[in-house]
Parts: sequence; C-alpha cells; structure tokens
Amino acid sequence: MTKSTIQNTDIDPPADPWALFREWYARAEKSEPSDPNAMALATVGADGMPSVRMVLFKGYGEDGFMFLTNRESVKGEHLQRHPHAAICLHWKSIQRQVRAEGPVRLISDAESDAYFATRPRESRIGAWVSQQSRALDSRAALDRLVEDYEKKFEGKDVPRPSYWGGYRLTPLRIEFWTEGRYRLHDRILYRRAREKEPWIRERLYP
Repeated sequence: MTKSTIQNTDIDPPADPWALFREWYARAEKSEPSDPNAMALATVGADGMPSVRMVLFKGYGEDGFMFLTNRESVKGEHLQRHPHAAICLHWKSIQRQVRAEGPVRLISDAESDAYFATRPRESRIGAWVSQQSRALDSRAALDRLVEDYEKKFEGKDVPRPSYWGGYRLTPLRIEFWTEGRYRLHDRILYRRAREKEPWIRERLYP
C-alpha cells in the first residue's frame, strides 16, 4: 500500500473543539437525511451495567450538549446515581463521528420550561402520559391515557410535568473521527482534566 492509495482525510484541527463541531454539524444538517442531532447516550446503572440508547440533543455550546427526557426513566435513575455519561454522534452521510465524555448536570427549570413550550401539544401531552421505561399492560391502555389527558387539558395550556426536564453533558473529552480507506481513519482528541481548563489536542492512531 503506497501513500498515493490512501484517502486524504487529514483534519486541520483548530484550538477550540467547538469551532470544529459547529463546522461538522452544519455539514451534517445539510446532508443527513434524518435527525442530524441524534446521539447515542451511554449511562451506567448501580450494578455497573452500561446502558445505551438514542436521544436527540436540543442545544450545544461551550457548556456542553443539552438533552431532555423523563427524569424517572432508566437513564434518569442512572444519572442521579452516577452523573457521568458518554455520547456518540455518527453522520454516515459525511463519514464523520464525534464522541464526548464528561459529567452531566440538570439544567434549570427555566431552560426546561422554555424548550417544553416549543414542543407540539401532542408531544407535551405525551410527556404526561408516558411512565417511561415502566411496564405497560397494552397499547390500548396507553391510548386511553392519551384520551384522559386530552380531556384534562382541553382548552388549557399543557404545563411541563415536574419529572420531565433537561440535562447537560459538559465534555472533558471530545474526539473527532473521519473515515479513511483501509481503516486508516483520522482521529483528533481534545481532552482536559477539569472544566474550564485549556484543551489539550492530540492526534490518535486509527
């Protein structure tokens, strides 16, 4: 294998990982066919067993990635006991991936309220209906609950349930990955020991 046969995937990494993330995410928004903000969220239970699921991030910036959910769900229970997590965004359309790890904190009620108000009315009712992660007798039982809450809030605004709200993962590690031929991918890692510290930037073997 000669140098000429290797795809050039070389990333010219800026000092700030968020500058690179904004650039990549803008590209993903234009090319990804569905939910470019979809990310795998990995948490750890009290028994040490990892658990991963897809969620949507609803904001990002210097302070991290924001996502919202039922805080009484499995992931909510995990984060209450062990407030650290890992995320992964994979954009197949542009052959790129971003991973991040770090502490997770609750966002403010004001932030949760502001996002909740932007959701369609049906989704807001759904937040009241779903006892997320708990056993459900039947789909018919869920449909009846939807009808009950539609009647309860008929002609009224649908408020945010107290158990529904957001979290923010503040990365201590962010890795940017670009697919290369023959598995010779390009990987750039930004890391820091604590929040607010300067980022250390390094290139990793594929």
